[in-house]
Amino acid sequence: MEESRLFCYILKMTKLSFFGAAQEVTGSCFLLEDEKTKILIDCGMFQGSRFNEKRTREPFPFDPSSIDAFFLTHAHIDHSGRIPKLVKEGFKGKIYSTPATKELGELMLKDSTGVLEKEARREGEKILYTEDDVDKAMNLWEGLEPHQEIKVGGFSARFYDAGHILGSAMVAIDFLGKRIVFTGDIGNTGSILQKATEMIESPTYFVMESTYGDRNHEDGDRILMLERVIEQTSKRRGVLMIPAFALERTQELLSVIANMMKGGRIPLLPIYLDSPLSIKATAIYEKYLNIKFFGFPNMHFSLTTEDSKKINDVPAPKIVIAGSGMSTGGRILHHERRYLPDKNSTLLIVSYQAPGSFGRRIQDGADSVILFGEKVPVRCHVETISGYSAHADQETLFEFVRSHSDTLKKVFLVHGEPKASLTLVQRLRDYLGVDTIAPKYGDSLEV
Repeated sequence: MEESRLFCYILKMTKLSFFGAAQEVTGSCFLLEDEKTKILIDCGMFQGSRFNEKRTREPFPFDPSSIDAFFLTHAHIDHSGRIPKLVKEGFKGKIYSTPATKELGELMLKDSTGVLEKEARREGEKILYTEDDVDKAMNLWEGLEPHQEIKVGGFSARFYDAGHILGSAMVAIDFLGKRIVFTGDIGNTGSILQKATEMIESPTYFVMESTYGDRNHEDGDRILMLERVIEQTSKRRGVLMIPAFALERTQELLSVIANMMKGGRIPLLPIYLDSPLSIKATAIYEKYLNIKFFGFPNMHFSLTTEDSKKINDVPAPKIVIAGSGMSTGGRILHHERRYLPDKNSTLLIVSYQAPGSFGRRIQDGADSVILFGEKVPVRCHVETISGYSAHADQETLFEFVRSHSDTLKKVFLVHGEPKASLTLVQRLRDYLGVDTIAPKYGDSLEV
C-alpha cells in the first residue's frame, strides 16, 4: 500500500530545472516537465565579452528531441538566440510566441547569423547555425494572441503582456491546480511605447527576472537627464554616441528625442540611426504601434555600409545611435574608435552592460580600450542613464510580487548578477514573507 502511494506521488511530480540565466543575466533557459511531457521556456545565448560566449556552443543538458513544446517570452537574443541550435539538434515540436515576437524573432535570429559567421571565422570554430536553420525554426513557429490557451500534455499555457518590449509576454502555465509564471523580462514603468505589465490571477510560483534587483532607476528624471547630455554635448560641438539595443531602447529614444526637438527643448541636431537591424525592427514597430518613426525631424537612416561611412563627413554636433547595446560588435565600435578619444564627445550608456562586455569596461572607468587591434584612449565624457532601461527596477519588481503575494508559494529569481538577485531575495523574504531563492545553473526542483 505504501509503495502504491509513493508510485502515485512520483507520477504527479512536476520538476523545474534552470539551464541558464541563473545568478547571471543571459542564457535564459528553463525546463518544466512531468513524467510524460517536457516544456522549454526560452533558449537564449550566453553573452558577455563576445556576442556568442563559448557556453552557447556547449551541448544542451537535455535531449532537444525530447522537448514537446517551446515557449518564447520575447525576441532578445539572450532569450531566443539558441532556438536554431535547438532545432538543428533535434527539436521537432511547436514554437509559441506572440505574433510580434515571431516577426522580431526571425529578424533578430537572421541578423545574428552574420555575427556568428564572423566570430566562427575569427575563432576557428564551426558556425553555430545558418539562415537555413533559422528557416527550419520558423516552420515550427506559431504566433499566439495574449490569453489564448494552448494545451501540452497535462499543462495549459497562456501569454500575458510583460510590458518589456514589443511582443514581450509572460508565460503562465497551469498544472495540477497550480500556476507557474515565467515573467521573461518585466517592463520598466513609464514606457511611452508599451502598456504596463499585466497582473495575473492566482499565481503559485514566479520565475522572475532580477536584472535591477539591487537598485532603482532615476525617478522621472530620465528625460531631463537626456536633455542635459544632448545640450552639453552640443555646446562642446561633440558627437553623442548611444550604443542601443535594436528593440525598444532605440525606438523609445527616437521618440523622446524627436519630441524634445519638436518642443524646442534641444537643438535641431542631425540624428543617425546607424543600424540595419534597428531600421528593420523599427518598421515592425511602426506596423504594430501605428507610430511613424521614419517621419521624425532631422532623422537619417544608415542602411548600407556606405551610408554609415558618410556619417564621418557630417560635422559635429550630431547624434549617432548604433548597435550593439553592450558594444560587443556592430557599427557602434567604429564610432567609438573615432570619438572615444575626443574630450568634446559623449558616450551615453542607456542599456544594461553585462560583466566582461566592452561597454561595461568603459562604464567602469577604463582609461583606454583595445579596438580593432589598436589601443584607443577614453577621453570623452561617459554618461549613464538607467531610466531608459526596458527592465523593471527593484521597486517595480518588489511591487509586482507584493501585488500577487496572497497566492504565491515561492519565487525563483533569475536574470540577475548574484548581487542583484540575492539583494532582492532578501528584500522579498524580509518585507513580504515570500519564500524566495536565486537558483544556480543546473538546479532542479519539484514544484
